[in-house]
Amino acid sequence: MTRILPRSRHTLLALALVFGSAITATAQPSVAAPTTPSAAGTPAQVAAPASPVIMLPDFTELVEKAGPAVVNIRTAERARQSGPQGGDPDENDQFYEFFKRFFPPGQMPQRPGQTPRGRGDGPVQRGVGSGFILSADGYIMTNAHVVDGAEEITATMTDKREFKAKLIGADARTDVALVKIEGHHLPVVKIGDSSRLKVGEWVAAIGSPFGLENTVTAGIVSAKGRDTGDYLPFIQTDVAINPGNSGGPLLNLRGEVVGINSQIYSRTGGFMGISFAIPIDEAIGVTDQLRANGRVVRGRIGVGITEVTKDVAEPLGLTKASGALVRSVDPTGPADKAGLEVGDIILRFESKTIEKSTDLPRLVGATKPGTKVTLQVWHKGQMRDIQVTVAELEADRPTKTSERKPGERAAPVATANALGLIVSDLNDERRTQLRIKGGVLVDGTEGAAARAGIQTGDVLLALDNIDITGAKQFNELAAKLDRSRAHVLLVRRGDSAQFVPIRPQSR
Repeated sequence: MTRILPRSRHTLLALALVFGSAITATAQPSVAAPTTPSAAGTPAQVAAPASPVIMLPDFTELVEKAGPAVVNIRTAERARQSGPQGGDPDENDQFYEFFKRFFPPGQMPQRPGQTPRGRGDGPVQRGVGSGFILSADGYIMTNAHVVDGAEEITATMTDKREFKAKLIGADARTDVALVKIEGHHLPVVKIGDSSRLKVGEWVAAIGSPFGLENTVTAGIVSAKGRDTGDYLPFIQTDVAINPGNSGGPLLNLRGEVVGINSQIYSRTGGFMGISFAIPIDEAIGVTDQLRANGRVVRGRIGVGITEVTKDVAEPLGLTKASGALVRSVDPTGPADKAGLEVGDIILRFESKTIEKSTDLPRLVGATKPGTKVTLQVWHKGQMRDIQVTVAELEADRPTKTSERKPGERAAPVATANALGLIVSDLNDERRTQLRIKGGVLVDGTEGAAARAGIQTGDVLLALDNIDITGAKQFNELAAKLDRSRAHVLLVRRGDSAQFVPIRPQSR
């Protein structure tokens, strides 16, 4: 018979002691208690050990160590003439989006030391960013876009000391810059190893979002190796990064710098949960060159490349979709001299496998100009090695957008072939201009070709692993294709080419 005890004062006291003991136990490390035999000689029931308490990370020590070496960077440029209603800050100003929510047009506040737009010729405030001190004598790393176009650079430390900074060099391709202030025994950051970062690891950022100095935000590493640029695989985080954070450090829990906060994904200009940081391993290599030479020297072999997809790999006989597909070859570059051709797939650079096309420019860029390297290339169904002497990277040049000359008339075939293509032969002059031996000009598309995105004016260079020599030969090849599987066409448009997967039309 169950008996309900009265809620006496003694009962409540006993319950409090029991619950208090339980709470105390959960706060201590769990230790398995030994089993004790009962009066009947069988082991008595023992309570399960308490679950360990999981604590959130404490960032205070990290900030105390690294914070003093993080600086606020302000830049200035010469005043520009404004319209008749001047007075509001430039809409590109980092503060504009922040303040415009609270002040009507024409009444935006002026920051201390700012010269109103359109008045005088002195320098005016232009932007705000962040940076961090690398050496006790005053070398500071930041983003190239933070100091781009600046005539004056001011670095402010956490103790409110201000220094005029000199730009040592900036590299737009990696968005890394190095500036110098005159100082001694300055606090410095500790450089970490970004290659050891793990997805899910806690990280923190220190910077000046919207000009608010010494701001700390935290989150985790969301992904690594994000291909948002040719020369850098970015670190993706969910750390809150906003305008003004650019150039500040991304730190691990040991207080080591593992990246430079550089970009955000945003539709509004504010933080939306995705931020990108430059790996510090890559950035240090850039600043070492900037410190030594004032610029970054990179290698080039003179090819335009694209990704190799599964739809392209299988018809060409590759076992997996990897490597860098050559879309174009610079006629004055090292690759052309070495015999590399459009449609070749570069699988290895020296001893390193090219898994993704973005691997190649990073490997080539890091190679000293004048170095002879070996490329492993898939060429028309066969593997071959090509020796290339790396040259120095030069400025990009504009490409052509059309293959057909103005006024050039096509000589179309009466009907489309099995791929939905109407093609014609290229004359010798046109082939010489394009630097090709064969190929045909696309005069019309329908069906499969139109769905694949092939356009009038494109030049077809190869079908699967077979070179196209003329319109008659191409139409004969198309008629014999296996219609049960996909094939690939090497299509040239402008100065570049790529493989286009296409399936023949059913009869």
